[in-house]
Amino acid sequence: MITTRGSGSPGHRFAAILAVAALTVLGVTACDAADDEDSPAPAAGVTWGACPAPAPGSPRDPRLTCAKVEVPLDYGRPDGPSIEVAISRLAATDPAKRHGVLLLNPGGPALPGLDTPSAMAPTLPKPVLDGYDLIGFDPRGVGTSTPQSCGLENPSVAALFPYPAADGSIDANVRAARATAAKCAAQAGENLRHFTTANTARDLDRVREALGEAKISYWGQSYGTYLGTVYSTLYPDKTDRVILEGNVDPAHVWAGEAESWGKGMAERFPDAAAVAAGQHATLGLGATPGEVTRTYLALADRLDRRPAPVPGTPQSLNGATLRAVTYALLIHNNTLPVLAQVWKAAADLADGHVTDADGQVLQQVFAETPPAPGVPADNQATMFLALTCGDAEWSHDVGSYARRSAADRAAWPLTAGMPANIWPCAFWPQPVEKPVTVTGDGPRTTLILQNRRDHATPWDSGVGLRHALGNRAAFVGVDNGGHYVYHEGSACADNAVVSFLDTGRLPDQDLDCTDVPRH
Repeated sequence: MITTRGSGSPGHRFAAILAVAALTVLGVTACDAADDEDSPAPAAGVTWGACPAPAPGSPRDPRLTCAKVEVPLDYGRPDGPSIEVAISRLAATDPAKRHGVLLLNPGGPALPGLDTPSAMAPTLPKPVLDGYDLIGFDPRGVGTSTPQSCGLENPSVAALFPYPAADGSIDANVRAARATAAKCAAQAGENLRHFTTANTARDLDRVREALGEAKISYWGQSYGTYLGTVYSTLYPDKTDRVILEGNVDPAHVWAGEAESWGKGMAERFPDAAAVAAGQHATLGLGATPGEVTRTYLALADRLDRRPAPVPGTPQSLNGATLRAVTYALLIHNNTLPVLAQVWKAAADLADGHVTDADGQVLQQVFAETPPAPGVPADNQATMFLALTCGDAEWSHDVGSYARRSAADRAAWPLTAGMPANIWPCAFWPQPVEKPVTVTGDGPRTTLILQNRRDHATPWDSGVGLRHALGNRAAFVGVDNGGHYVYHEGSACADNAVVSFLDTGRLPDQDLDCTDVPRH
């Protein structure tokens, strides 16, 4: 569920993925937005201008322009306090062929999205670029959209993952969860309860109105699939063409979705283990995927019990960090060789003989990617909590988490009991409303893209969403690993996406794409 679509150098990928905040690094010059003489006239309520400064290393297409849309903080009090939502636009390249707007959300939860059009445009063919204004946005509370902060000392989202102690105890997790929830209540206050997915969907309809569009098309990745599902459920008559990629099952928001990670990791990990086994002569991690897996589990356990100081940094590598890096680098197939190098460096570190190459790899693991200027360092971690804890109520039975974590730890050793463990959500205020009920009622406007070996939002989650939407959707299943489907090697899936955006026609039946070689 925690994702970013990364490319570029391995060093940047480490920082970007682990911070879970940076977008794709492309060959695009970062600069202030310029006026586009060929773009349509501004819609009432939107004044396009220069975009705020991006986070360091983020791409920025020079044609990108930005604006702010005012929305209610609390839709139950539409005349009450308001907040601002920042949006961006890459205008359709052929106004004569323009179909409408395509809103893009990169997921997270709580990834900023102003620069998503810049990242996505180079992957899209001419008919899509001709036909759509690509619209990015920072969701409410995120990035430059009235950013929220709990004042967390460790701003990393990965630091919130509640890995049990080496012996399986969750006592320290309970204390940390309670303290984090109390910190958010004291620092961010009561208003944080209104920063939810349902209200973000309502914001998108205000954006639609401001843009002067009768309908919007939408492309959501990861968490963004849930946001898109909620929007199309609340506003079926305002929804044009919806693409959902790497999917959240709306029946399992959010505790159930988190608990799916153990099975998802077990399904994806063999891809990486096979890559490492293929380099056994140089890595020494095992000659078969099974041997590599046993080496990894033993290494994580060693680092749980004795973290190893990383030369050249004030940090130590522990089992939780190793697992977080592994989770992050499983997102793409092209980062699996990098992950194998991380495992080798971590094993050398634990054994006390780190090479210069190992040191460079490990230093990249701990590299930090700062947020955009003016955005609190803990903004994504804060909004991750606001969404996952505020969208749906979690169990407040502290004792039950110990039992569930122990069972999960035994069933899925790769995740060590973390997904079923206690989160700050156990001590969170009651949500302001119940989750939006998703059904199959409504027009057939949605294309679901799902990889078979997706550890972040596993295959079962995509199938669950397919069942929930029923006749509203068509399903494209791809025999591939990783979290993303489009532009990841399947011509079958890519053609279905482009055809749908270009013509508005979904496949007559669900597709089983097997054209991606297994990694």
